[in-house]
Amino acid sequence: MKLSPAVEKYVLHWGEMGTRWGTNRTVAQIQALLYLSPEPLRADQIVDALSVARSNVSTSIRELQSYGMVRMTHVLGDRRDYFESLHDVWELFRVIMDQRKQRELNPTLSMLRTAAEEVDGEADTHPVTKKRIHNMLEFVETTSDWYEQIHDIPTSTLTKLMKLGKKITKLAK
Repeated sequence: MKLSPAVEKYVLHWGEMGTRWGTNRTVAQIQALLYLSPEPLRADQIVDALSVARSNVSTSIRELQSYGMVRMTHVLGDRRDYFESLHDVWELFRVIMDQRKQRELNPTLSMLRTAAEEVDGEADTHPVTKKRIHNMLEFVETTSDWYEQIHDIPTSTLTKLMKLGKKITKLAK
């Protein structure tokens, strides 16, 4: 499978961005390739397109499936497994945000709650330090609560809200 220059650039860039976001380069490249592909792909097609080891493709696909970003499908008359990515960018965004919240935000929130409780009982900790821990806890709780509130907003409504940009601040005044 030969990638066009634009598709190759996209897939390579997505892989680079994946490493910056804390995921494996090949995982990100496979997701990008499957997202752009007009049809589901077999693992051997992914191996050929990206020039990566079959074992790496298998492991990466399992990881993407565990996130809910890629699913296995079948083609009539063909017993092999095919894979496709979610196609709705907003749904992809939601899945990525869910994963980040579970892996990063929730453990941080748990640690901050424990730290805030413990620091309140420490007589030798400076009041400014205590206040900053509580401020961070409040910020992370607010961020987590905000995410929970917008998670189920329909895509059409969310798109309108995003397009409003800073105009939405007029409603908050």
